[in-house]
Amino acid sequence: MEEGPDSSIQVLRESSADKENVSSYEPPTKKMKVTDVSAEGKHKLEDRLSGILCCAVCLDLPTSCYQCSNGHLMCAGCFNHLLADARIKDETATCPNCRCEINRNVCIRNLAVEKAVSELPSDCAFCNQKLPRYQLEYHQREMCQERPCSCRYSRIGCHWEGPFHEVAEHESGCAHPMKTGEEVMAALEVLDAQRQEEQKLYNDIFSLLSFEKITFNDLQLKPFRTDDFITRLYYETSRFTAFNQQWVIRAKINSDHKNPTHTMTRSLSYQLVVKSKLTAPMVMHFLALSGPFGGIKMKSKIYNFEFTPDIAETEYLDLPIDSAECNKLLASKTINFRIVMFQVTK
Repeated sequence: MEEGPDSSIQVLRESSADKENVSSYEPPTKKMKVTDVSAEGKHKLEDRLSGILCCAVCLDLPTSCYQCSNGHLMCAGCFNHLLADARIKDETATCPNCRCEINRNVCIRNLAVEKAVSELPSDCAFCNQKLPRYQLEYHQREMCQERPCSCRYSRIGCHWEGPFHEVAEHESGCAHPMKTGEEVMAALEVLDAQRQEEQKLYNDIFSLLSFEKITFNDLQLKPFRTDDFITRLYYETSRFTAFNQQWVIRAKINSDHKNPTHTMTRSLSYQLVVKSKLTAPMVMHFLALSGPFGGIKMKSKIYNFEFTPDIAETEYLDLPIDSAECNKLLASKTINFRIVMFQVTK
């Protein structure tokens, strides 16, 4: 049975009507989200600057910044560590990005980057407030209400620690001020023990300064390599004269590690060696100091040793410096320091 032209026209009308019904039920168009373009752009700029100005080794923003001859940036700690590693391995220090040679003569401070980094925002470690980096240290030390504090009665045994804004409330109810003298004595004995160690050092130094025979020498430790198949780095001074005898000082890195490059913690130890032939025992007190040319952050530590015709050198003794200071010394061509010697007369 054939369909006429009227039926086809009817179908077209129905299809067009369906389309109109469908379009009438479409949901309204969504509104465009309005964003703060300036804030978003600022945030992205900060992130981009942090990625550009970061240290090429540790990827942190540098406080003190050095750059290689091609402009790649390194913080002072990583720069010293790279130079120290090269010194230990007897290799040429290179930039981690472009592999060009780096040393103290080629690399320079980049003050523009340091100033730019100081203006970048950073989060406070205690309250998460965003501040420019140059204000962060003062804020965390003096202004932050969440900075950790201890009770004012900690000297008499109170171990409370908490945020700064809770200090006043704690101290108003702290029970330690009400303790008897006998209960407080235990805490004071701990403080006295610490003070006695410091006082002993000062007393020993003043006692040594009253000795009849005192001398000091400003020395320079120079790097050398051993003759082993796998060479090892050591330092040695030129001969110097003290108390009519010839002496040298030797130093080595991490005496308890076979390979100092495999550890982040580094230390220097030194020994005093008498080169002259002794005819009688000599009792010596000595200590190493930074001296006028060293620039070393070193704590004072006094050693004593009795030299005899058969025993001409001390054991390796710790140089009282931290790991960062050790890397700084290893990064230098030579190590300058002062040795003070006291002879005990019998």
